[in-house]
Amino acid sequence: MIWLELAILLACILVGARVGGIGLGAVSGLGLLVFVFGFGLPPGRPPTQVLGMIIAVITALSVMQAAGGLDYLLEIAEGVLRRNPARITVLAPLVTYVLIFVSGTQHVIYALLPIIAEVSRNAGVRPERPLSVSVIAAQQGLTASPVSAVTVALVGALAGSPIGLPQILLVAIPSTLIGVAAGILAVFRRGVITAAASAAKLEGVARRNAIGACLVFVTAIVFVVLLGLFPELRRGVGMGGAIMIVMLASAGATFLLFGASAEAAVKGGVMKGGLVAFVSILGVSWLGSSFFEGNQTEIVGAMSTLVTEHPWSFAVCLFALSILLMSQAATIVTLAPVASAIGLPPALFLGVYPAVNGTFFLPTYGTVLAAVSLDQSGTTRIGRFVVNHSFMRPGLVSVAASTLAALGPTVAFGFG
Repeated sequence: MIWLELAILLACILVGARVGGIGLGAVSGLGLLVFVFGFGLPPGRPPTQVLGMIIAVITALSVMQAAGGLDYLLEIAEGVLRRNPARITVLAPLVTYVLIFVSGTQHVIYALLPIIAEVSRNAGVRPERPLSVSVIAAQQGLTASPVSAVTVALVGALAGSPIGLPQILLVAIPSTLIGVAAGILAVFRRGVITAAASAAKLEGVARRNAIGACLVFVTAIVFVVLLGLFPELRRGVGMGGAIMIVMLASAGATFLLFGASAEAAVKGGVMKGGLVAFVSILGVSWLGSSFFEGNQTEIVGAMSTLVTEHPWSFAVCLFALSILLMSQAATIVTLAPVASAIGLPPALFLGVYPAVNGTFFLPTYGTVLAAVSLDQSGTTRIGRFVVNHSFMRPGLVSVAASTLAALGPTVAFGFG
């Protein structure tokens, strides 16, 4: 039965991707109906906090766009990017990595994706290049961040061994940076460069409002980073809730201070793309959650047998389970008891840790769907066969490079 259910899951993704737009989420809802009311699988859980963060961030961005802030950012970037159009392919993933590293959540990238897409298009760079590798860089930055849920999960999994947070960071930071660099190289010359468009020039009051809107939004991003670095500032509020509060407040401040039009914000391209991503994530993530919860025993049991016979295959298990769970932290928590039961050396666990970044493999994860939806040029896409999407090449290269880079130090320093 599990293979039939997997076939239905993949079929929904394939058909939904071909329908396009919100079709991916809607067709996934049809599959969820079959799973729950036809096969009797658990209903699973939609990622409500992720969806809330997406709406909050997209709202803030849409209001900034309505106030002219996005046009102002494009105006600033245009001069630099026209002298070296490919620079965004290097800068975007590096900026993304740093932002996710300090904030501890990769959902901050929702604020960057529309800007990366528009800057690329207006600079004559194929948006697929920086968008695809930036999504991968967000995953790498998350696994290296000392404040992320997945790092906390790994610290817990390795409790009682010689490996603690300092050793994890010593291995994770350089290995993930190597992975990001490899991902950049994998897409650096991908596809043709498009004709550059000129950004609109802002003048007078419109320019002042645009600058003010940008300052409000940047201040909100900095505040989110500070909340990630200093949890005591959150006053007991979770990181997801904190992001939603700050972003909605950013939108409100822009409305009141810089004359943004509520109607223009709703009709803008950022809001349209964000809503498409919202519906897609709602349907696909809910469908995947139902599939895993209904087959958890079989999936985890099969992985346990494989790792007992071939310890190195734990990297494959991390990668495969992260695809199904769509969560690095949940993957570590789920497989930690398996590693303990089979006596997996802590050093090997740390060495294969970057392999947990398999959430890009199926185009069902929020950041992947958002990047596809927000690229109005259509170059960042889900392929005809589902797995031949824009993120596959940089993702596989980045995960392989970072995992191999992490295995070296664990042996050299004798961790475990």
